[in-house]
Amino acid sequence: MYIVTDELKLIGFSVSTLQKLVQKNSGIRKFNTLDYFCIYIVMEDLTMEVEDIPYQIKPHHIIFIGPEKKVFFRESIGDQIYVISFSSSFYERSSKDSLFLNSNLFFNYSSDIFVAPFNNPEEKKVLFIKRMKHFQLVDESLYISAAHNAIESLILDAFLYANSTEINKDVKFDYLYYVNRFKVLLQRCFKIEKKVSYYAGQLHVSSRKLTEMTEYILGKTAKQVVIEKITSECIKALESSNQTISEISYDLGFSNEANFTNFIKKHTGKKTSEIKSITIFF
Repeated sequence: MYIVTDELKLIGFSVSTLQKLVQKNSGIRKFNTLDYFCIYIVMEDLTMEVEDIPYQIKPHHIIFIGPEKKVFFRESIGDQIYVISFSSSFYERSSKDSLFLNSNLFFNYSSDIFVAPFNNPEEKKVLFIKRMKHFQLVDESLYISAAHNAIESLILDAFLYANSTEINKDVKFDYLYYVNRFKVLLQRCFKIEKKVSYYAGQLHVSSRKLTEMTEYILGKTAKQVVIEKITSECIKALESSNQTISEISYDLGFSNEANFTNFIKKHTGKKTSEIKSITIFF
């Protein structure tokens, strides 16, 4: 998030209401998850955008969002929405923890969020507010242990609604880890870095090895992953931005408008003007 709480910086974990976070953020409702994993316990109607895609969330649902995601909360009181943020270093203690963090709860390849229902809202309040405050006052080590266990309980509950075939898949943990790190880096850098070699270098593997891993986990090459990401962002910008095509191409890191239009034509079969005119018509 843009305003990172002292607690989150210090121990890698924090829990707060959305209302308090917005207040700390000077009333601004736009955040970025940065390197943190976020879980939202929703107990009131919520309208939000993640990566510019709108979502309507009803009460008694839990939202899981991974690192490097743009999040915008539309008008809501927010005192019944609890935001849990934590770093991978705070949570990851075992191979099971690694599986949880790298699962489709936080890296849902068909959506930027994962939503699961829950029962017993009062139980959630006790678990994450009263119990956390109690341990925080008593002992920091107990507080950290309680926070870890509480996060795990939410993840386990959500797995009941996740894709069981993915969870039970004979996953190569190192492949899953590298592919998800690749996707986080891509989310952060796609505007300025469009070559697989850059991401492979950041991950300290060869381009061939990165492709081997993406093909195993995603069924597509690393180059295809990069192209799909850039293409989707280009279409999103053309459909929703009031900027000119030239301005959009510059903002997305293309050297000139011609390269941008050629890229769009090659990977969508449409001209940039066609995509933008469709949006204007509607």
